[in-house]
Amino acid sequence: MSTRRTSNRTVLNSLLTLALTLTLSLPASAGQGAPEADPVLDPGANLELEAVKKDLVALKRDLVILEEELLFPASSQVAVFLSMDVGEFFQLDAVSVELDGDEVSHHLYTERQVDALLRGGVQKLYLGNIKQGRHRLTAFFTGRGPGERDYRRAATVEFEKSFEPAIVELAIRDSESKYQPEFTAAVSN
Repeated sequence: MSTRRTSNRTVLNSLLTLALTLTLSLPASAGQGAPEADPVLDPGANLELEAVKKDLVALKRDLVILEEELLFPASSQVAVFLSMDVGEFFQLDAVSVELDGDEVSHHLYTERQVDALLRGGVQKLYLGNIKQGRHRLTAFFTGRGPGERDYRRAATVEFEKSFEPAIVELAIRDSESKYQPEFTAAVSN
């Protein structure tokens, strides 16, 4: 798998280098037989240069998309997202994610990040490849709970990975009836 990734990166880097070389050589080859245009004085050259820059940006975008498709094919992709709807019973400090017993993600939160999550933001905690079959994902939440005490809870979900990408949503919500935060993990394919 590592050899394939290295080879894919080499191909992508070669394509990008080729695109840059062709782009940079365009104005020089377009002006053969005629005196070189000064981009500062010639508005036509400026327009042509801007068009080349736009084409280069579009090519870079396409290469990034291709790289992601090669590195994370849909048939083996799993993504983990976090959302929050709390405030009274839990103040988030950190989240750690384990997939099949191995830690794959750990994140410490700043006040601004927690505020963004509380305002409806969703954070991508992990994007990776897994084999098809049965898997177990556990998320550990650390923070301040009721009464300003240290609080550490976990949410676990077992799921069957098929040919479709798997999406795991981790959610933290206040439970008004229990006066406690609730931590859930749900999988959608």
